[in-house]
Amino acid sequence: MTQYQESIRKIGHRLKGLSEAIPDVMKEFHGLHAAALADGALSEKTKELIALAIGVAARCEGCVAFHAQALVRLGATRAEVEETLGVAILMGGGPSAMWATEALAAFDEFIGQKS
Repeated sequence: MTQYQESIRKIGHRLKGLSEAIPDVMKEFHGLHAAALADGALSEKTKELIALAIGVAARCEGCVAFHAQALVRLGATRAEVEETLGVAILMGGGPSAMWATEALAAFDEFIGQKS
C-alpha cells in the first residue's frame, strides 16, 4: 500500500471511531459533505478541485489524500490538478507550494492505482 492509500485507510478507521463517538455530528457532517459537493452551478469535479486547493492551503494531509482520490474517480486530468495547485500556491505562498508537491504525489499515486 502506498503513502496516500495508507493515509486514507488510517484516517477512515479513525473517522469510523469518531462517528461512533459522536454519531449525530458526523451524520450531519457527511450530509454537509454530500450537499456541498453535489453537482449544481459547479460540477462535482470543480468542487473537488476547490477542496484540493483548500486542503493544500490548510496543509491537511487527509484532505489532500481524500480529494486527490476523488478527483481521479471523477476523471480529472493532471493538467487540471496542476492548474488548481497553481491557484493554491498563489493564495497560500511558500507553504502551499510545499503542500502542492504532496497533492500532486497523491494524485499521481491514485491515478496509477486506477490504471
